[in-house]
Amino acid sequence: MELAKSLYAQNITRRSFSVAAAGLAGAVALSGATKHVALADETLSFTAGTYTGTGTGNGGDIVVDVTFSDTALESIEVTSQSETPAVVGDGAIDIMVERIVDAQSVGVDTVSGATITSQGIIDAVTDAAQQAGASEGFFAAVETEKSTETVELEADAIVVGGGGAGMSCTIRLEEQGKHVILLEKTYRLGGSISVSGGNQVVCGSQLQIDCGVTEDTPEQMIADFQENGENMCDEELISLYAYNVGEVTDWLNQTYDLEYNTDAGLHQLAEYTYNRELAYMGGGYMAAETLKETIAGTDCDVMTNTRAVALLTDNGAVVGVKAEGADGTTYVIHADSVVLATGGYGNAEDWLTEELAEHSLYYGLLTSTGDGLTMATADDVDAATIMLDYAKLYPNGVEVSKHRAKSTIDGNLVVWPMSAILVSPEGERVVNEKDSNHHILEVEQQQTNSMLFLLMDAENWDAWYAKLPGTGFNMKAVEGYLEANGSSTPIFAHADTLEELAGLVGMDPAVLTQTVEDYNAGVEAGQDEFGRTGDNLKMKIGEGPYYLVEQKPRYATTMGGLVVNGSLEVQNNAGESIQGLFACGEVVGAVMGSNSPSGANNGWALTSGKLAADTICA
Repeated sequence: MELAKSLYAQNITRRSFSVAAAGLAGAVALSGATKHVALADETLSFTAGTYTGTGTGNGGDIVVDVTFSDTALESIEVTSQSETPAVVGDGAIDIMVERIVDAQSVGVDTVSGATITSQGIIDAVTDAAQQAGASEGFFAAVETEKSTETVELEADAIVVGGGGAGMSCTIRLEEQGKHVILLEKTYRLGGSISVSGGNQVVCGSQLQIDCGVTEDTPEQMIADFQENGENMCDEELISLYAYNVGEVTDWLNQTYDLEYNTDAGLHQLAEYTYNRELAYMGGGYMAAETLKETIAGTDCDVMTNTRAVALLTDNGAVVGVKAEGADGTTYVIHADSVVLATGGYGNAEDWLTEELAEHSLYYGLLTSTGDGLTMATADDVDAATIMLDYAKLYPNGVEVSKHRAKSTIDGNLVVWPMSAILVSPEGERVVNEKDSNHHILEVEQQQTNSMLFLLMDAENWDAWYAKLPGTGFNMKAVEGYLEANGSSTPIFAHADTLEELAGLVGMDPAVLTQTVEDYNAGVEAGQDEFGRTGDNLKMKIGEGPYYLVEQKPRYATTMGGLVVNGSLEVQNNAGESIQGLFACGEVVGAVMGSNSPSGANNGWALTSGKLAADTICA
């Protein structure tokens, strides 16, 4: 296979492919980067022509036009899809198309980090192939020839994980003249920041000042975070965050053109005494793109599709990383410093506590599998952990499959200034819908089955429904929820009258109708019993049809993780720093206590990544 396809298959991105030029001393060879695909043994057969096939991705239908000759798949054209920019922009769809065409089979591996989209492409091509009467060999799993090669590499520092924390750390290390190898187990850089809501705490930055807030202080930020996190924030780490996030924000904004939407201004949030959250221009995806472009302009060696599996140790010190490429190649990488920026453990069965697994829903990246925790807590490293039973919970999840959620937060924010309300499974209003997420969550967890319902009239529903595609809902699946009409999970119940609606979900009709009457009376009087005020108390609940949508606790970010000191050095169970090992981002535990407020995790990722690099370079 030619060089371009070899590099494509393993995704090793380098400014120079010369081992000597890249500074990878001791490397044996990079031929193990080639992935060999074994074609089907039998001659394939099709009814020649172009056929349209459909599969289901994250965002809905993926439609393809597939052209066959009598004996081969000639081409695949994706004609319609609604996948997120993070998936489409980084080429997961193109990768899958190339894999299927090269293999002449749909029995290929999915793209790590884009499993659902990958399967949607496979299903769509399968649909077209069945219409074309494809022979059995086209549907068989192909075998890949795995490399048995071991490649040894050297660097000044290894950063494990290519999300916001890992990219910030890499940029700063390269800025200070360090040669970095950045390992990412998926096919792309970006991590959680690329699929986040795209907001960030900017306390103490010039951007905050330019937006009109001059009174905010690190001390006030610390106090707000302690209150939100039930006074469980590690004092040293939350102080490190509060006193440095402004400087880091300005560094990325002024030096590397990370853009913030100052035209929209700072967000007004119940968790903050002063407005200190800004959105990235273009959202989290564009923020990640900016960081990726910055790294591409350095001498960093970026190795995607390469999973770190173990830390290398020498007399208790960490001296490198063992990693595995998608093609089977083993990489033994030596470095003076290793930075774990591996994210959380939200999708890690071995690390989730029973409380999190059974009483809340996960909506984060499927690749958040606790890899950093697993490597660091190995016997020869012995890193300490803290607060593993806590996660950043939101009260607005819909259970789309077992233990999996989609978020309704974007739609909720649209309908609170209208007339949508939250009601209990008994039909009673129990909370101010504009209170902090933390408080709403506390109330939600006290209800039957830890659930509330979002109640909307027809006008509210139209506005709310329009936001669903942008939050990752499969709209074809939503149609199914509506057809079920409360008879199965997730509950999307609807009816022409409130009385009928209540009956669909087992509420007392009299209770629900009285709840609506009481709310409307409060709007008319300008006085709400739960404290809803101003622009959020202007519209009465109006005409039907009426809708009830379930609201359950959901999380993406885990709050526990590795114990680190104020220099972001990982600590062992004896309370000592582990020489050569650092951590930043979500893999660090106890920074924000039991629950982080909006925009906090992106800010911590970027801040801690830079500060870890500063410690290494000091």
